[in-house]
Amino acid sequence: MSTLNETLAARVRSAFPALTRTLDGRPVAYFDGPGGTQVPQCVIDAMSDYLVHHNANDGWAFASSVETDAALRRARSAAAAFVNAASPDEILFGNNMTTLTFAIARAIGRALAPGDEIVVSDLDHHANIDPWVALARDYGAVIRHAPLVEGVPALDLDAFEALLGPRTRLVAIGLSSNAFGTINPVSRMARAAHRVGALVFVDAVHAAAHAPADVAELGADLLAFSAYKVYGPHVGVAYCRDDLMERLDFPRLAPQTPKGSRRAESGTLNHEGIVGTGAAIEFLAAACDTPGAPLRERLSATMARLSAEEEHVFRELVDGLRALPNVRLYEPPPDAPRHPTIAFTVDGRTPREVAAQLSDRDAIFVSHGNFYAATAVAKLVPASPEGVVRAGLAIYSTRDEVRRLAAAVAALH
Repeated sequence: MSTLNETLAARVRSAFPALTRTLDGRPVAYFDGPGGTQVPQCVIDAMSDYLVHHNANDGWAFASSVETDAALRRARSAAAAFVNAASPDEILFGNNMTTLTFAIARAIGRALAPGDEIVVSDLDHHANIDPWVALARDYGAVIRHAPLVEGVPALDLDAFEALLGPRTRLVAIGLSSNAFGTINPVSRMARAAHRVGALVFVDAVHAAAHAPADVAELGADLLAFSAYKVYGPHVGVAYCRDDLMERLDFPRLAPQTPKGSRRAESGTLNHEGIVGTGAAIEFLAAACDTPGAPLRERLSATMARLSAEEEHVFRELVDGLRALPNVRLYEPPPDAPRHPTIAFTVDGRTPREVAAQLSDRDAIFVSHGNFYAATAVAKLVPASPEGVVRAGLAIYSTRDEVRRLAAAVAALH
């Protein structure tokens, strides 16, 4: 690492092999982090080392199996620190956040009575909507939708609180919008949910790369995120409060262990991916020079510094795009907190055309579509059936790249 006077982006960029990529001689600028971040070499090395030297199934007495058990425990402990869980046994691993959420929803659904209510948000990725909607079909649950403020990517909190009642069993909330960056007041919403005895499930997928998640502070009974959006491999991670995991009826095989996280996980896991997830969390913890401090403390230091630096870089991006007469931004209210993700359209161009031209002509990677936040995008951008263009910052994003993006959009005709 370099000196503390450098930005985090300058300190960490050399760790990412992908950042050496060029297209037609131009260095690639990655603004697709909301859909998946690039991976540092230390994560690649950890996964390779596991597969070459320790690959085995878990739970047996021979050396590589014992080493696998230890590696999975380390990764589980790292993930527990990442969300401030009380115990590594409260961490679940799976294919992705969506798959984990379907499994958790099924376990919760088995305890529902017809007419029990679940509140979902119209701002969310459908991975935090459709698993709960399925419970209406399978178990007779009633789904209530927390609406948006008219014309704005923000939740109507008064309308949300009016939905809560004696039959509310669960509230599903996104910590921040993957399409628009809006940060929801999850702690406030969780307190309201708990007052009526409901559980709170938090989708932290988009937020996890930008701020430290704290399940206690948020009031989350359950929380999920995706490692591949936090500089890791394609693995899903979930938190489930220990006493809740104990009583939920997770689908499991008859011989499955009744203790630890494995009571709620299915089959052989993606061991190399889990090892890589732990390595990604350790990478973040090491980005700030605080050697010797506990992992959670080091993570918090990195994320606090990253949040402050991203705010300045993102402001330059937003101001640059806002100044363009042919660009329309879709933003939270001016004083609302947000993570560094911007959605926009360009007059006379479909989102796909914009993304393709930025890639082909300028080596700038942005994403396009509705990003599975289909309800919110359809409500807020009805004139664009292809959705929006989305650009998001990551730990390696620089001011020079932001200026390149704004200039490239300005040059679209």
